[in-house]
Amino acid sequence: MIIGYARVSTIDQSLNLQIDALMEYGCHEIFQEKVSGAKDDRVELMNALRMLRKEDTFVVYKLDRLARSTKRLIEIADMLRDKEVEFVSIQDKIDTGTAAGKAMFGMLSVLAEFERDIIRERTMAGLEAARVRGRKGGRPKIDERKLKHAVALYHSERMSVREIQEATGISRATLYREIKRERTT
Repeated sequence: MIIGYARVSTIDQSLNLQIDALMEYGCHEIFQEKVSGAKDDRVELMNALRMLRKEDTFVVYKLDRLARSTKRLIEIADMLRDKEVEFVSIQDKIDTGTAAGKAMFGMLSVLAEFERDIIRERTMAGLEAARVRGRKGGRPKIDERKLKHAVALYHSERMSVREIQEATGISRATLYREIKRERTT
């Protein structure tokens, strides 16, 4: 049996490209989810891996859809090997049914982690350079007076949430978060 797995990081992204490629490859069943690859406890990935049996083939569109770290990729590869399941990454042209595919799988996983580390280092260097220039990251602090005023307007029931937003500059999410916090304290 050929089992496919498709993943995107956010709900706004589309799985269509991956699903089309997996169907074209001949997958009998495709597990799909919209969740960060950094999470190791992805429900549909776990379901797909549990479903695999000896001599099945597990297919992904691209390696980075499967795992974000070399360690996790190797764990999954070891699990597949123990189950005697072949692995195929369509875009990376990896097929562990061949010796070259097994070697390429190992090398690409190392390179993928290297690339992520480089990106992380560049990001940290950019943030540090911005700090040196006096810029601070993160969300701007909320003006507590404006927030209290927005909450009072909400409770007065004289204005809609949209009108409160326009009058105070406090976002809908911040307003509701503060109201919820008030109720729990």
